[in-house]
Amino acid sequence: MNQTVEHALSKVPEVTLMFWIIKIAATTLGETGGDAVSMSMNLGYLRGTLIFAAIFIVMVAAQIKADRFSPWLYWTTILATTTVGTTLADFADRSLGIGYAGGASLLFALLMASLAIWYRTLGSIAVDSIRSPRAEVFYWITIMFSQTLGTALGDWTADTAGLGYAGGALVFSMLLALVVAAYFWTKISRTLLFWAAFILSRPLGAVVGDFLDKPASAGGEALSRYSASAAIIVFIFACLLVFPQRAASNAGH
Repeated sequence: MNQTVEHALSKVPEVTLMFWIIKIAATTLGETGGDAVSMSMNLGYLRGTLIFAAIFIVMVAAQIKADRFSPWLYWTTILATTTVGTTLADFADRSLGIGYAGGASLLFALLMASLAIWYRTLGSIAVDSIRSPRAEVFYWITIMFSQTLGTALGDWTADTAGLGYAGGALVFSMLLALVVAAYFWTKISRTLLFWAAFILSRPLGAVVGDFLDKPASAGGEALSRYSASAAIIVFIFACLLVFPQRAASNAGH
């Protein structure tokens, strides 16, 4: 493996059980943190989206510019995608009146288009094929769309489909379990399974986040969005400190 490939791969974390635990925690924080800014601070979905979009752009630029893997930088960028995904989905669903089903359909189309364009342009959507700034841009745009789609899917499942937050969490947990089973007992593309798990972990985090901070009358625990977000941040930091992450040479496979 040449130095250029190693350089690119060094910025991608090894995909382990801890990776998925932190990912789900990050998506949950995206929901509570996004709601804290747009709702608790009364900034609204549009202004919240603009704030988080600016943070997202700055973090992606920093991630692309970095010359080696940094778990703190990587997961901060992931957090930026989850928060902008939350406020953007809520803006489309509620402020624009598209609705959960319409928003989820639109975002699914954008996600599939991002993956298709990425594949047609560079020939692979595998995470371990990221070897250039252009590939990293595709990677982060795809992640941002997946995070936004996950918010819409979580809201649609819990509210429109009437499953509630616990029911929604059960549905997405079962779907993730099927992906895990496919990983161990089938020969389905590891790249496909990685993206399926990445996408499905977002609505799971979304419904868990809603369960924590939504009022009891809506089926939630009515916890403070600020305290819930702070607790999740502490948990993520603890995971990164106790379980140091390594750069992966075969992420996504």
